Amino acid sequence: MYPDLSYLLHDLFGTDLDNAFSIIKTFGFMLALAFLGSGWILKKELKRYEEEGKLQPIKKQISEIAGIHLSELLINAVITFIIGGKIPFIAQNFSAFKADPASVLFSKSGNWAIGIIAALAYAAYYYFSKKDKPSTPVVKNIIIHPYQKSADIVIVSAISGVLGARIFSIFENLDGFAKDPLGTLFSGSGLTVYGGVIVGFIVVYWYIKKFGIKPIHMMDISGMAILVGLTIGRLGCQLSGDGDWGIVATTQPEWWFLPDWVWAFDYPNNVGNDDILLADCNQNAYNEALRIRGNSIEDACEAGCGYRYCHKLSEPVFPTPIYEVILYSLGFGILWLLRKRIQIAGILFFLYMIYNGIVRFYIEKIRVNDKYEFLGFNWSQAQYISIAFILIGLIAIGILIRNHKKSTV
Repeated sequence: MYPDLSYLLHDLFGTDLDNAFSIIKTFGFMLALAFLGSGWILKKELKRYEEEGKLQPIKKQISEIAGIHLSELLINAVITFIIGGKIPFIAQNFSAFKADPASVLFSKSGNWAIGIIAALAYAAYYYFSKKDKPSTPVVKNIIIHPYQKSADIVIVSAISGVLGARIFSIFENLDGFAKDPLGTLFSGSGLTVYGGVIVGFIVVYWYIKKFGIKPIHMMDISGMAILVGLTIGRLGCQLSGDGDWGIVATTQPEWWFLPDWVWAFDYPNNVGNDDILLADCNQNAYNEALRIRGNSIEDACEAGCGYRYCHKLSEPVFPTPIYEVILYSLGFGILWLLRKRIQIAGILFFLYMIYNGIVRFYIEKIRVNDKYEFLGFNWSQAQYISIAFILIGLIAIGILIRNHKKSTV
């Protein structure tokens, strides 16, 4: 597996493990690609909707100040202070940054003297470049096409989606959060997809409605965009080995025609460093390093194996992320083919909800997850949400079809 980019480059070109490329974590990299992929679908479909007359350009008045703007000065000075303080600190502690970029970035540590100098230099530059320009606001009338807001929508959905995924994940692991709040908050794994979808949907719905885009059309587009994001994101789960795998695999049936690892996989070099040491490791050196106070599992891996991610699962499991990659990409293909055939706005989105709910409900049957007793059912959090998705989708489609028939009578 590839917990970070250095492991992929090692397999491809034989370069050293845990080199400078290790700061690029595989899951985070694929998550970024997921949002980019979703954004591409969003922009393409918003353009099509405008060409077909379903969406209209928006006229808006904006106020611009050419001179000194205090809030702009303060915000940028603070950002410059943080960047100026963090970059020298990262350069001086690059090994720690390679191992865990998030903990270094979000720590209180930094070369804050340089940060202050950088902020003051920026403030001086801003003042002298703006002091002779007029401070009176200039009002302009502009026309904004919906597709021009694609990047903003992706950023809003990314921030709210990751936050929602983290919040739902915390609810599923309150004990772990109580033991290590900061580590849980900034961990690169353990995101709950449904939390991201739900919170991201709510925030984006509010944003586009405020901006003036019809939510019902945006919903139809977002169903396809979400499936693209889920496909790429789950590929990131598989490549990094982030713990989002299935239960211990049963005996492979004779009719199985795909590669063996698609049925059962042991996730070597998984990012969570879960289970047993790989065969090329020195168990004694690993145990000795682990006994030293302050050493992490990654430190012990370096001592015993020469690299930071040195575990695999003792028993192969169902690689459920791969199944989701296949099923979500298939779902996207279906919606993509239907997008011009279905004329009732909203149905495409609720078809997505039904399809997503069915896929996730059955995937959860072979995934490792906590179960909760409720109304006689013993399901995971995601399974209860899946059922809600399916029911909401079916009811909403029924209502949309009924209303459409009434309007055409």
